[in-house]
Amino acid sequence: MKKFNIRKVLDGLTAASSSSSSSSATAPPGAPRENDAVQETLQSEHFQLCKTVRHGFPYQPSSMAFDPVQKILAIGTQTGALRLFGRAGVECYCQHESGAAVIQLQFLVNEGALVSALADDSVHLWNLRQKIPAILHSLKFNRERITYCHLPFQSKWLYIGTERGNIHIVNVESFSLSGYVIMWNKAIELSTKTHPGPVVHISDNPMDEGKLLIGFECGVVVLWDLKCKKADYRYNYDEAIHSVAWHHEGKQFVCSHSDGTLTTWNVRAPAKPAQIITPHGKQPKDGKKPEPCKPILKVEYKTTRAGDPFMVLSGGLSYDTVGRRACLTVMHGKSTTVLEMDFPIVDFLTLCETPYPNDFQEPYGVVALLEKDLVVIDLGQIGYPIFENPYPLTIHESPVTCCEYFADCPAELIPALYSVGSRQKRQGYSKKEWPISGGNWGQGTQSYPELIITGHADGSIKFWDASAFMLQVLYKLKTAKVFERARAKEEKPSTDIVDEDPFAIQTLSWCPESRMLCIAGVSAHVIVYRFSKQEVTTEVVQLLEVRMQSEFGDGDSPDPGGDQTPTLPAPVSSSPQESEPPPTQSSSGSTSSDGPRDNIACLQVRSSPLKQSPGYQVELVIQLVWVSGEPPQPITSLAINSSYGLVVFGNSNGLAVVDYLQKTLLLNMGTSELYSPSDPYQRQPRSPRKTRQPSGALCDSNDGSNASEDRCKSPTSGSTSPCNSDDERKPKFIEKVKIKSRRFSKTVANDFAKMSRKISSSGEQKPDQEDRSHRWCHILLKRQLSDVHEGIAAPATRHKAAICRTFSDPYSHAKDNSFTRSRSSSVTSIDRESREAISAFHFCESFPRKNDGQPGPCLLVGTTQGSVMMVALSLPPGGEQRLQQPVAISSCGTMAGLKGGILTMALLDATGTLLPPSYEPWYDPNASDEDKEKSRRRRPASPPSSQEGQDSQFAVLCSEKQAKVLVMPSQTRIYKHNITETSFVLRADVVQMAGANCIACFCANGHIMTLSLPSLRPLLDVNYLPLTDMRIARTFCFSNLGQALYLTSPTEIQRITYSQETCDNLQEMLSELFTPVETPEAPNRGFFKGLFGGGAQSLDREDLFGETAAGKASRSLAQHIPGPGGMEGMKGAASGVVGELARARIALDERGQKLGELEDRTAAMMASAESFSKHAHVMMLKYKDKKWYQL
Repeated sequence: MKKFNIRKVLDGLTAASSSSSSSSATAPPGAPRENDAVQETLQSEHFQLCKTVRHGFPYQPSSMAFDPVQKILAIGTQTGALRLFGRAGVECYCQHESGAAVIQLQFLVNEGALVSALADDSVHLWNLRQKIPAILHSLKFNRERITYCHLPFQSKWLYIGTERGNIHIVNVESFSLSGYVIMWNKAIELSTKTHPGPVVHISDNPMDEGKLLIGFECGVVVLWDLKCKKADYRYNYDEAIHSVAWHHEGKQFVCSHSDGTLTTWNVRAPAKPAQIITPHGKQPKDGKKPEPCKPILKVEYKTTRAGDPFMVLSGGLSYDTVGRRACLTVMHGKSTTVLEMDFPIVDFLTLCETPYPNDFQEPYGVVALLEKDLVVIDLGQIGYPIFENPYPLTIHESPVTCCEYFADCPAELIPALYSVGSRQKRQGYSKKEWPISGGNWGQGTQSYPELIITGHADGSIKFWDASAFMLQVLYKLKTAKVFERARAKEEKPSTDIVDEDPFAIQTLSWCPESRMLCIAGVSAHVIVYRFSKQEVTTEVVQLLEVRMQSEFGDGDSPDPGGDQTPTLPAPVSSSPQESEPPPTQSSSGSTSSDGPRDNIACLQVRSSPLKQSPGYQVELVIQLVWVSGEPPQPITSLAINSSYGLVVFGNSNGLAVVDYLQKTLLLNMGTSELYSPSDPYQRQPRSPRKTRQPSGALCDSNDGSNASEDRCKSPTSGSTSPCNSDDERKPKFIEKVKIKSRRFSKTVANDFAKMSRKISSSGEQKPDQEDRSHRWCHILLKRQLSDVHEGIAAPATRHKAAICRTFSDPYSHAKDNSFTRSRSSSVTSIDRESREAISAFHFCESFPRKNDGQPGPCLLVGTTQGSVMMVALSLPPGGEQRLQQPVAISSCGTMAGLKGGILTMALLDATGTLLPPSYEPWYDPNASDEDKEKSRRRRPASPPSSQEGQDSQFAVLCSEKQAKVLVMPSQTRIYKHNITETSFVLRADVVQMAGANCIACFCANGHIMTLSLPSLRPLLDVNYLPLTDMRIARTFCFSNLGQALYLTSPTEIQRITYSQETCDNLQEMLSELFTPVETPEAPNRGFFKGLFGGGAQSLDREDLFGETAAGKASRSLAQHIPGPGGMEGMKGAASGVVGELARARIALDERGQKLGELEDRTAAMMASAESFSKHAHVMMLKYKDKKWYQL
């Protein structure tokens, strides 16, 4: 074995690591030596943190607007967020600093700008010509509350209605108030004695811009003459008004009211409505007024050239429709269509062919913004089908419970998932293209494939294509199909350990190369899936039941076998504290009328044949069962390895290893049993009682003559050696590939428990320390018996499998097996908190023992108490022998101890290159034997030189508090870094970045940090996001190449980058919202309308509202706030290149027209002057020789 010169390693790395006081590098005696230092290439300059894109449905939407020329949709939310959508893949997110709700949005149509009005009475102008929109101007009203805004098409004057009933006018270009104000007391009749209420509607007459229609909440509508500054007409109705809509000819308008009625008014007939209808009211036979209905919250009136107009409205249902879902009503001619929505309607708008309000509107669609969905309805097809939504708005279809992110995964994965997922698409969508089609995709250089996997509360798993800053669902897997659905309450007595969502996904493990998937659910179930492109019907679902007994139980009660009723556990010690009943996790349902529940799974696997479509298909179902009245503990960690054919999972009771190829349980061991004899890291019970009794009976194997038990027994059974000897273990060299390691995804319940412990005041820490001093007094270090039920879903055909155990020296734990409890009167909660649960797994090929010369298959196990144990795996040869011979497993004791629970583990080779777990290339399990054999031939996972002759490795260990790097096989710590003292790490991953590796950490105090490998130098530390919600802790995950994500709300995924290169190229990668588009031509007035003065009447608003005519507004009314958009953004919004050219062209045309008119006038004047000269000359000649008296 080569000599490892640790001094040279330190010489190359100490300079950077010594700058951190919390990092240390020591070389204890006996450390291995290496001749070459690891060259680290990552520097702080490689890292920068910034947000990239946000996907998903806008959380708590409140308003909506649409630009009919740019084809861009804007949605505002109750938290002050703005989401802008164009064509598929064109999305943008921006946020108002105040966080106030967005009450209204108005586009400056085809200008690349947007006006937002907020609930804090501020108005903002957004520049959308930038890839990251910015605010150019803001106006904050001080004395009045904003209730409604209106910006006419191609106008720079914004009307703002207030709660007091007044209307103010704002110049959009300068965001200055005009001195022109419409006061409520001038708008209503002088005889009116009451205040009309807030302004609920403002719009100008489509045919006359000088007439403004103002709707007050009380039911009064006023047509205001802007030039004369007086009211032309007033329209009164008894019911409150919610919205108003014009007919495009400007002669009629429709109002919707709070009693479910629609009133149609002729502009010149204000005395009474021309028509009153109640769309959903029952018409009495005696001609009386229809029964009142729910308010019609909004109505839109749109005309067509060829047929009847459309009237679209929301609300207005009868009050007797209790429990009926929200509806959108489309009235077209004599037909009335009611479209039920899945969620309440927030807002809707009609998509029309023209942006001009004085032309036939020709509606072709309706965008309905619901509380949790966005629906676009096709008005051009019979039955009004909906368009297929291209946006990733179904993330929250069921609440997200876990999330994983894979960057730079195999390229063939996305096409494979898309091909099987395309068959799952719904039918019946509109055949037309998605109408919101504005913007352009980014021109980014990111070409590597990215995948996001989300687990949901209903048991479904979704695979998303996240490449190139886009998000598209590829495939959906429903894991609940494996189980029987409970039809009534009495049929589900065993799911009471979870209040609801018994199929919810808790954590998952996925191997991209082999496409093997393993999930763990909240009902203590694990399902192994294989990927297949062929449909198959599974007659019987393979089931394996595992009995993981609590270490806190009072004794082991082996199942006598057969159908006998299990007996209650008996005390194994004379200590009076040990005879207490074991604590249970759930107070309900843990016992039945027949006694304690035992050997019962929480869910029932379906017994009927299961038809499995192409995609992920069930290979094996593993269920933990109740033990003596105690429900199974939640699964806290999970890992799968396709090369070894093993699945391992753990909880607070211990860990279990399952061979999914042979469908057998290999190991079921308590956490305490993983510690080797005289283990320095083993937590000893600290109790004031000195007496300890050896309890060898606990180590009794209860052996029988069962041959299968001998077959499943580990090679260390009955042996004093903690590991297999070299000649017993056959090392298996499997080449590596670069694949992301599985990490621990915390469960919701454990997260809240941990948060309540760790985020506490300093005054609360002392009792916690006292509890911790007694923590290990509640751990019974004893041997655990495991009853395994292996078989199929039908109970009649289940049979008991052999009891599989792995033993060390029978007397090695003798002094620890004698147990003494704390004298606390209430120990249940302390017991539950103090259990040492399994928190992380990592399959690898390493050196199980300190004196091993060759690496072999291993499993690293991390616990919540900071211990890292090594478990050696002895695999039989491949082929048929792999399916017949057992896999031997032996615990090799503890490698290291860290502060806090273990989060992630990884291995590096001597050059610092990441050693990913080995894998088996994917093959279709349902393919022909010939194809299967071809694809089964393993590709080398890494160059042969990386493993052959390798005599050292680096083991990277990261916990909630610190990170350590050990040299293997000596297991000597060479680097240590205390990540945080006052907080704790929520998520840590070993990731690849700029051709090297680093540890990325997210702390509960909001800091995101990266550490170099192997020297653990701090490279990045940014206070990014304080932990305000457990959702963030549960879903935050890092990926390779500087990518990360988390669920920022129940409906949205926020992606961030910590890569300097990505931040530098972000502008190129982001999509563009604004694209140069010609504004459609204005409608032709026609010959007769031009001749007789018909058609639209224009208005020079500058003359009316400008400072010259209207004066200055009161300074105390509103405060102007310049936006942070910067000069570049201001120039972009004020005059884009296209807009400037268009304006210049129009100005030139106007100038040429005026010059031509001037020339004509000049010529006419010259002709007139010449004619006058001739007449004057003639008159002169006529009267030249006449005397005065002859005239």
